[in-house]
Parts: sequence; C-alpha cells; structure tokens
Amino acid sequence: MKIKLFITILFLTFIANAQQTPAPVQSEAITIEGATAHLGNGEVIENSLIMFEQGKLTFVGSAMTKIARRGKKIKGQGKHVYPGFIAPSTSLGLIEIDAVRASKDQDEIGEMIPHIRSLIAYNSESKVVESMRPNGVLLGQITPQGGRIPGTSSIVQFDAWNWEDAAVKTDDGIHLHWPNSFQGSKPNKKYGEQLEEIRSFLKNAEAYGKEEAKELNPQFAAMQGVFNGEQKLYLYANGEKEILDGVRITQQLGAKYVVLVGGYRADKVAEFLKKKDVPVLVRHTHKLPYTDDEDYDLPYKLPKMLMDAGLLVGLQNSETSNFQTRNLPFFAGQTVAQGLDKEKALQLITGNTAQILGIDDAYGTLENGKSATLFIAEGDALDMQGNQLLHAFIDGREISLQTHQTELWQRYSRKYDKSN
Repeated sequence: MKIKLFITILFLTFIANAQQTPAPVQSEAITIEGATAHLGNGEVIENSLIMFEQGKLTFVGSAMTKIARRGKKIKGQGKHVYPGFIAPSTSLGLIEIDAVRASKDQDEIGEMIPHIRSLIAYNSESKVVESMRPNGVLLGQITPQGGRIPGTSSIVQFDAWNWEDAAVKTDDGIHLHWPNSFQGSKPNKKYGEQLEEIRSFLKNAEAYGKEEAKELNPQFAAMQGVFNGEQKLYLYANGEKEILDGVRITQQLGAKYVVLVGGYRADKVAEFLKKKDVPVLVRHTHKLPYTDDEDYDLPYKLPKMLMDAGLLVGLQNSETSNFQTRNLPFFAGQTVAQGLDKEKALQLITGNTAQILGIDDAYGTLENGKSATLFIAEGDALDMQGNQLLHAFIDGREISLQTHQTELWQRYSRKYDKSN
C-alpha cells in the first residue's frame, strides 16, 4: 500500500510540474536574414531571406532580393533554418511513465477497434512531448497501440493547451498490424486463420458502407475513410511475405492509400512497392539486424536503399520508446554516413513524411503560403553538435525551448563549472 501511495504521489507531482505555457498567436511579422535555409525538399538557399506573418510564410528566397523587410528582424548569419521535424507513428502524449499504469493510455481492450480515437486521449501537457522541441521535432502522428487494428491516429503540433488546440489533422488514418508468418524460427500455424479474420473484417466493413445501415456498427463505420480515400491505411509489416500479403490483400479489398510502416525487408520487394505506389515509414537506424546472417549495418543503410529504389520514404522511431523520438534528427543524420545526400536525409523527417501523412499542403517544407513551422539552429540539425536551437516557431508562434532536461542541464553545468 505504501509503495502504491508513493508512486501515486510521485506521478501527481510529476504532472503538477507541467510544461511551458503555450505561445500566443503571432502578433507581428518576423524576418530571418542571412541564414542557410534547408527547405526540406532537397533545396538549399545560402544567405536566405525568410519572412512570415499571421502564421504563414510570406517570402522564402535569397537575401539579395530587393524587398521590404517586415517586423521583427533576426540575424541569421552563420546559422541554419529548417522546417519543423515530423515524428510519424508514435504514441507520444498517450504514455508518460512506463512504470505507472495511470499514465498509460495508448491501447484499449479489443483486436479490431478502428473507432478508438487516439486524439482525445492526447496529453498536451506531457513533459515527454515537451522534450521533443529543443531538437526540432515539432509535430507528430499520435498513434494508438495494441491489437490487430488498435484505432485511429491524428496529427498534432507540440505546443498547445489541449488536444483540440494541438490538432493539425484529425483521424488521418487507421493502423493495421499484420500477423507474422513465423513465430521465432517456427511457422505460425494460425497465420492463415489470422489472414481470414482480416479479410472478413475488411469485406464486411466495405459492404457496410455501400448501403444504408439498419443499425450502427462503430467499427465498420470508422473504416469508411480507408475505402473512400479520406484516410490512409498504415500497414505494419516487416517480412517479405507479410509485406506482399498485406499490400495485396488490403488493396484488393478496397484500401485506397496504403502506407507500409516498419518495412525491415522492404528492400527485397522494392519493385513491388513502387509498382503498387506504397510509401514506407521505415524504422529508425539505431538497432541491430534481425538475424545473424544479415549485414551488420542493414538497419543503418536501409533508408538509402529504399530511396535509391525510387520509393517515397520517411523515418519512424518505432511504436515504443517514446523518449527516443527526440533523437529522430540524429537517426536521419546517420543515413548520411551510409552515403545518402544530406538534404535527402533531411527529407526523411520533413518533406517526405509530410507527403506520406498528407499534410504537405501546409507543413514539411519552407515554401510561400505554408505554415511558419520552423526553427533556427547553430549548425547542422542532423548532428548532435550542431542541433542547438536558438528559436523555434509553430504556425508563426515562437515557442519555449525550456524543458525538464534543459533545467537539469543548466543546474548541473553550474555544479561542474570549473571556473566557479
């Protein structure tokens, strides 16, 4: 009883010390001049001029352009400007402390529950979410976990009072975890049965939407966006067989837009995926190969291999280890060591991901008319040494970069400062 009470008090203390107050709406124009601008679409502008007001980019171009500079001016000489990084398929804001059950709201009871909406459970005051911002991760796709179809994701920005304010795109997609054909080294004897369950569910869901239903079925109703193209189907699969089966079956049964998540062996079926127009949210680079006979560096070079094959590729941290999402830019930077062009590596967490998630009309790249969601860094934001943010903006609002981690850094840097 005493242990449970201690954990509860610890959790309440943790929550009480909430994140920074969200920034107010942009009130004056802002001009950034002289910085190197990385646009997120493969292009770079040296000595750039970037202006935005009312949350929208009004000019992105060369500082040599003869145009009136407006509002507050920020000197960018020697600095770098990037679009805000985007974290797809993450349960950020749905779980705070792994060891405290009361802080976990990432899954519900049931196997096929597409009607469960992750957005309404999103904790905008999460201190874990707050810790993403100093590394430039400013948006994320909040995704439920557990079960075959755990629910519906939504895309949020990471500086808000509540989930309503945070929402960028609500109910953007349904997530389907494909069964494995093997369990360890042995064939999964229930694989065929599990596929039939998926087929049956998708068939019934599609049929439900073709005629006026006599009674409401929340699960089938929630799937209609997958069939009419309003939502994407995120297919979690890693093996060759699983990828082939998953894409074929879901597309045959009416899914308009399928996105592969994980895709560990997607390089083996790259031509198939390209033909089927299936993009890939490949898992992060910092992990070991699945088997002993694979290249030791396969996870590190896989994003480049898929991009070289002509696929649209984004980078995903994984469905677990939320705190690691703040390292997303460094996972992208690791692909540069494998030969990927640095601006293409940047696209893995900006323009490409925005396109895959369907928010590229407003986010992911620095272009006139798009959201002023960007940041200014001391150096290369894909490198730990250069990723030192000076300013960050979400929809034109300059947000706080202070977090629990920065407070600890300031505290202990003073303690160990030898000059004191």
